[in-house]
Amino acid sequence: MEKIATIILNRNLPLVTSTLFNTIKKYNKNYTDIFVVEAGSKKKNLSKISTWHANWPKARKEGLRYGRGANYALSNLYKEDKFKNYKGFIITTNDIFFEKKPFVKKILKIFKNHPRLGILSMSSSKWGENQLLKKHKTKYFWHIDKKVFVFRREFIEDIMNLSSPGYLNFLLDGKNFRGLGTESEIVAKAYLNGWAAGITSEVKAEKISNFYKKYQKKIITENADIYNKKTIQEGFNWMKNKYGFKSKWAMTLYVKNLYENFFIQNPEFIDYKL
Repeated sequence: MEKIATIILNRNLPLVTSTLFNTIKKYNKNYTDIFVVEAGSKKKNLSKISTWHANWPKARKEGLRYGRGANYALSNLYKEDKFKNYKGFIITTNDIFFEKKPFVKKILKIFKNHPRLGILSMSSSKWGENQLLKKHKTKYFWHIDKKVFVFRREFIEDIMNLSSPGYLNFLLDGKNFRGLGTESEIVAKAYLNGWAAGITSEVKAEKISNFYKKYQKKIITENADIYNKKTIQEGFNWMKNKYGFKSKWAMTLYVKNLYENFFIQNPEFIDYKL
């Protein structure tokens, strides 16, 4: 039976992580194996279900954020020779809750029905994109907000960095610490390599309201205003220095052009175009 690996990123919230772990396992145990990354968690705050602990000084001080956490988990699975056991990989932070049903089975079916779908995002009940996902519940997009990504294994194999696989570069660019723009970059890499990036309304993932306000001190992060300012400044510097883009809009247009070209090269998927 095909399976998807679910990777949960945790920082100092063992009970929250265990609740998410147990909910996913209860409804999806036949379709997923679950792995937990401790992203610089203090020893006293390690969850009992942790798989890997990022405990080097910089990780303990700053955490890993989404990109580095994803790279750390995926590269460890690769090094442990477990990578090929899975059809794909769900990568989620622990501020998310999923429907209490076997949603992983649905994801496997979506991948089967969409053979060139490299990246899948679960929609939220609050997303306006749901209005576009009625006739076809999964469609291909050029812009996806980072919340929960599902990566097909074959797509990762096409672009993964094996020269020095680790938390900075296995799949996502971990040098862009807070990640503004990395979602556009990974979508661009998909379309550049003949893969699509889609959103589905068949599976929902929702953010826990007021999560960061409630747990800010425990997860050792800045308040929202400082975090947002750093995210924007770091992201814009990264986009300009790496690609020469002077705005997020310029990067989005770049991805949009790749998206349009995908359907020129693959007209059989035109029904899934916006």
